[in-house]
Amino acid sequence: WGLFLLTVALGETAAAGCPTPCVCDNLRARVLCLNGSLTAVPTTIPQVGKGPGSGWWWWQPCGNSVFYLCDRQLTKKLNLRGNSFTVIPAGAFLGTLYLTHLDLQRCKVARLEEGAFRGLGRLVYLNLASNDIAILYQESLDGLSSLQQLILEGNRIEEIQPGAFGHLGSLTVLDLRANALVYLPDMVFQGLAVLRWLRLSHNTLHVLGSEAFAALPALQRLSLDHNELQALPGEALARLDGVTRLDMGHNPITCLAEEALAMASLKHLFLDNAALQEVAAEAFTRSPLLRTLDLRANQLQGLPALAGAGALVRVNLAGNPLLCSCLLRPFHDWLARERVQAEGTCEAPAALRGRTLDSLRPPEMRCGHHELSPSPTAPSEQPRAGGSRQCPRGCSCSPDFHHGSCENRGLQEIPQGFPRDTRLLDLRRNAFGMVPPGAFPDLKELVSLHLQSCSIRALHPGALRGLESLVYLYLTDNRLSTLAATAFEGAPRLAYLNLDHNAFTRLPTGAFQFLPNLISLHLQHNTIRELAEGDLAGAGGLRWLYLAGNAIKHIAPTALAPTVMLEKLHLEGNQLAEVPTAALQGLSALSELKLSRNPIKHMGDGVFLPVASSLQHLYLDNMGLQRISPSAFTGLGSKIRSLYLEGNKMSSIPNMSNFTGLEILNLRDVPFHCDCQLLPLRRWIDKLNLRVGATCGSPTEARGLKVKLSTTFQTCPGWGDEAASKPSQKKRSGKSPARGFKKSRA
Repeated sequence: WGLFLLTVALGETAAAGCPTPCVCDNLRARVLCLNGSLTAVPTTIPQVGKGPGSGWWWWQPCGNSVFYLCDRQLTKKLNLRGNSFTVIPAGAFLGTLYLTHLDLQRCKVARLEEGAFRGLGRLVYLNLASNDIAILYQESLDGLSSLQQLILEGNRIEEIQPGAFGHLGSLTVLDLRANALVYLPDMVFQGLAVLRWLRLSHNTLHVLGSEAFAALPALQRLSLDHNELQALPGEALARLDGVTRLDMGHNPITCLAEEALAMASLKHLFLDNAALQEVAAEAFTRSPLLRTLDLRANQLQGLPALAGAGALVRVNLAGNPLLCSCLLRPFHDWLARERVQAEGTCEAPAALRGRTLDSLRPPEMRCGHHELSPSPTAPSEQPRAGGSRQCPRGCSCSPDFHHGSCENRGLQEIPQGFPRDTRLLDLRRNAFGMVPPGAFPDLKELVSLHLQSCSIRALHPGALRGLESLVYLYLTDNRLSTLAATAFEGAPRLAYLNLDHNAFTRLPTGAFQFLPNLISLHLQHNTIRELAEGDLAGAGGLRWLYLAGNAIKHIAPTALAPTVMLEKLHLEGNQLAEVPTAALQGLSALSELKLSRNPIKHMGDGVFLPVASSLQHLYLDNMGLQRISPSAFTGLGSKIRSLYLEGNKMSSIPNMSNFTGLEILNLRDVPFHCDCQLLPLRRWIDKLNLRVGATCGSPTEARGLKVKLSTTFQTCPGWGDEAASKPSQKKRSGKSPARGFKKSRA
C-alpha cells in the first residue's frame, strides 16, 4: 500500500495540480515552465508533503485554489526561463517559500521591485542572466539571506544603488559580466562578507572608487577583464588582502609603474591582450606571492629583471614584439638565476626572429648602435607646466587622477574651465540637449568623455574640436537620430564609440571617415532597419560592431566590406529572416557572430562559408529555427569553441563530429525527435565531456528525457555495440543512471 500511494502521489494526482505550460518533476521537487508565454509568476505551483504521523507522501489542497503542503515541504527548484515577465513585483514568490533554486533567465525582466524576492530565505541559487535590468535598487534583493550564487550576466546594469547587496550575507559568487557598468563607487559591494568570486568581465568599467572593494574580506578571485581600464586600479585593489587570482586582460593599460600592485596574497595575474608597453622592475614588489604572470599579446619589447618577485615561476610573453638584443640580457639572466619559466619568441633582430626565449644564449643577444637607446618610458603623470587647477562651479576635479565630474547636476550647458590635464570627464545625467562647436576647449589630454543620458539631440560639427587625445566617447541613452559627416572631426584617436540606446534609424553615413583608429562601435538598441552600402565607409580598423536590439531586416552584400578587420559582429534581436552570408564575404578575421533572436526559420547549405576559417563563437539560439540543412555548417570545424542552439524548434541537427574544439555546446529546449536517425548525435554527445542539455521532444514515451538517457535508441541497428561499451563508461564516471538502466533490464 505504501508503494501504491507513493506512485499515485508522485504521478497522476500530482500532474493535475501542475499549471499550464509547466512540467512538474515531483521526485526532484522541481517545476519547469520553460519558454512559454507566461507574463506573471504562476501562483499555482504544486507542493508535495507527508501525511501527519505517517511515512506516506501525499498531495492535498490546503488552500482554496493553490496546492500547499500541509507540513510546509514546498517545491525547491523553479525554472521559469524564457518567459515574459518584464517586472518582478513585490512578494512574487510568497507562495513558494521553500525554494532553493530559481531560474529567471531570458524573461525580459527590466525591473525588480523592492521586495521582489522577499520570503525566499532558503534560496541558494538565483539566475537572472540575459534580461534587461538597468538598475539594482536598494531593496531589489531583500530577503535572500541564504543566497550563495547570484547570476546577473548579460543585462544592461549601469547603476548599483548603495546597499543593493546589503542583505546577501551568504553570497559566495556574484556574476555581473556583460553589463553596462562604467564606474564602481566606494563600498558598492558592502554586505558581501563571504563573497569569494566577483565577476565583472565585459563591462565598460573606466573608473573604480578607491574603496570600491573595501567590503570584500573573503574575496579570492576577481575578474575585471574585457573592460576599459586605462591604468591598473592599484588603490582599489590594495584593499583585497585575500585575492589569489586577478584577471585584468583586454584592458587598454599601457604601463605598470613601480609598486603598481600591492596584493599580499596574489598568486596569479592575467594582463593579456592589453596595451602594455612598459613594466617597471619594481612593479610587483608588494605582491610577494605572485607565481604566474600572463602578459601575452601586448606591445612589450622586453622586461627588466623583476625585483621582489621571488615566488614567480612562470611568465608568459607570447605574442609580444620582443627585441632580443643586449637590452634583454638582464631579464634573461634573471630568468636563469631565479629559475623562472618564460614563454615568448623574438621579433627582432632578424637573426633571432622566431627563437624562443629559453633557447637564447647571452652571447647571441648583441646590440648595434641603434639598439642602445633606452626603452620607451611610461607617460608622465606630472601635469604640464601651466596646467591650471581650477574647476567649474558645482563640479569636482581630482588632480591626482586627472578626473573631472559634473554628473547629475541638472546642467543645461556644457561647463568649461576644467584643468588642462584632465583625462577623464564625466558629464552624465544632465540636460544639455546639444553639444555645440568647440564645447571642450583646452582639453588636449582628455582621453575619456562621458555624455550618457544627457538628452542630446544634436552633436554639431566641430563639437569635438581639439580633443586630439580622445580615445573613449560615451553617448549612450540620448536622443540622437542623425550625425553630420564632420561630427567627429578633431578627435582622430577615437577608438571606442558608444551610440547605443539612441534614435538612429540608419547608420550615420560618412561620420566614420574621420575616425581612422575606431576599434569598437556600439549601436545596439536603436531602430536601425538596414545596413546599406557605404554606411561603414572609413571604418577600416573596426574590430567590434554591436547592433543588437535594432530592427534590421536587410544587410547589403557590400555593407560590411570596409570592416576587413572585424572580429565581433553582434546582430542578435533584429528582424533578419536569413543568415547574411553575402555580407560576410571578406571578413577573414571574424571570430564571434551573434544571430540570436532573429526570425530565421531555415538555414541553407554553406551559410557560414565566408567566415569558416576564423569563426570560433556562433550564437543561433532562440530564433524559432525549424530546419538546419545537413550542409549548413560546411567549412566549420575544429576552430569552433562555442555553439549556442538552445530555444529552437528543429527536431534534428547536422553532423558536427568534426567540431573537435568545442568547449561550450548548448542544445537546451530543442525538441529532438529521438529515433534511430538521431543515434549518431546521441553517440557523439556521449563522447563529449560537456553538459549540452539535449532533451527529447518526441516520441511521446521519450518526451522530456535527456537524449543521453532515452531508451528509444535500444531498438536501433548497432545499439548492441553501444550497450556493450556501457560497463567501461560506468567504471569511468561512476554515475548511477548506468546502474539503474542495467537493473531495469535485469
